[in-house]
Amino acid sequence: MTTTRRIQLFIDGQSTDGTGARTFEAVNPATGRVVAEVVEGTAQDVDRAVSAARAALTGPWGRMPTARRLDLLLALADRIDACAEAMAVAEIEDTGKPVGLVSAIDIPRGAANFRAFAHAFRSLSTESFQQDTPDGRGALNYVVRKPVGVVGVICPWNLPLLLMTWKVAPALAAGNTVVVKPSEETPQTATMLGALMREVGIPDGVYNVVHGFGAGSVGEQLTAHPGIDAVTFTGESATGRAIMTSASRNLKKLSFELGGKNASLVFADCDLAEAVDGTMRSVFTNCGQVCLTTERIYVERPIFQAFVAALAERTKELRAGGPYEADTNLGPLISAQHRAKVLSYYALAEQEGATVVCGGHALSLGGELSEGFFVAPTIWTGLGDAARCVREEVFGPVCHIAPFDTEEEAVARANDSEYGLCGVVWTNDLRRAHRVAASIRAGVVWVNAWYLRDLRTPFGGVGASGIGREGGVHSFEFYSELTNICIKL
Repeated sequence: MTTTRRIQLFIDGQSTDGTGARTFEAVNPATGRVVAEVVEGTAQDVDRAVSAARAALTGPWGRMPTARRLDLLLALADRIDACAEAMAVAEIEDTGKPVGLVSAIDIPRGAANFRAFAHAFRSLSTESFQQDTPDGRGALNYVVRKPVGVVGVICPWNLPLLLMTWKVAPALAAGNTVVVKPSEETPQTATMLGALMREVGIPDGVYNVVHGFGAGSVGEQLTAHPGIDAVTFTGESATGRAIMTSASRNLKKLSFELGGKNASLVFADCDLAEAVDGTMRSVFTNCGQVCLTTERIYVERPIFQAFVAALAERTKELRAGGPYEADTNLGPLISAQHRAKVLSYYALAEQEGATVVCGGHALSLGGELSEGFFVAPTIWTGLGDAARCVREEVFGPVCHIAPFDTEEEAVARANDSEYGLCGVVWTNDLRRAHRVAASIRAGVVWVNAWYLRDLRTPFGGVGASGIGREGGVHSFEFYSELTNICIKL
């Protein structure tokens, strides 16, 4: 008889089944098999988590010296490193992604986020001004940085630990407490992190995890809760709009990193091999399930055919398989529902008249992977800029490649989108690189690179891609409130 593992809530420093009786299944996307049952939180559980976070905020965490608080976050980073193998196993069970990707990026970045923001806050400064006054005595103005309060953290499923800690680390460094709702698809590492918090001595109530769903469940209850002072969310743009509506009742601070339909511009003077290699990563990393992937690629006409042929040849080398198989470099989509969505775009592209250069279908693997959520990596050409497959975010291993003739045309087509998260420019012309990068309407633009991240720099999007910026001091601008103190001398 098989005993199903149970993933509990984490509230006020304790694992708990909560106040309800409902659970939901955690499924391994590579196999389609249930790996655990997850306790679904209730409104009462959200209340308990918010109350615990509020008590910690005004209690031991709020009274703790800043240096001690930051030292605890550095100790937590060390514990993540020490438990990296176990956390990688959990992340792979939740996402099905290859072990090499999880071990090289996902888990190490979870630890790196705590280190980066602990060090950043330690060296953070505020403004001060000497002011003239009519009586000649003057005044001194200085700024005090305070935590914003209890932060609701709503996380996506594509990079569970990485993107959750990207929010939690600066929030805690700034002195806040948090209530986290992981994606229902990927509940494990957020829960595991609670145990590590307790091990290193972070006070109870600072970090809380309540599992559940969005509308009508924990997500909505969290965003509407009057005890939540700020909400940070990464996910779909439609969900961001719903959260904004819910949070508006209490005028909460909001930070959103939302969807993208990112463009890559490939000029004829680029290093073609370098551009193809970088585009492979920017399209197919994590099976295309990254907000920063490039689903729209515009290639200058003299190298268009050569670029398409080279990218197609490289794409055919991708191998979908089990996460622990040495030659697997393409994992599954996150769920049966998401696979159905991606396959619907595969069908729509053909209806819209696309040329399918490669892929365009589901993948059926054998053995224990036969029920996994795999699709073929896909390249389209031949669609107009008004086609739905060119305008709507697919969030799968897919791109459309189109030729362009002038720099002005390329920039205009890249900017012809409701989204504006990131862009990529491939060129060896230095002046063009600066000129085009500055002209792209996006929060991040890479030149001759992709996903090269300095955690001190601002990250976020414009338009339907989000509100606000994260990274370095920009994160602390969201997770802090500033008080100006004016002293008459």
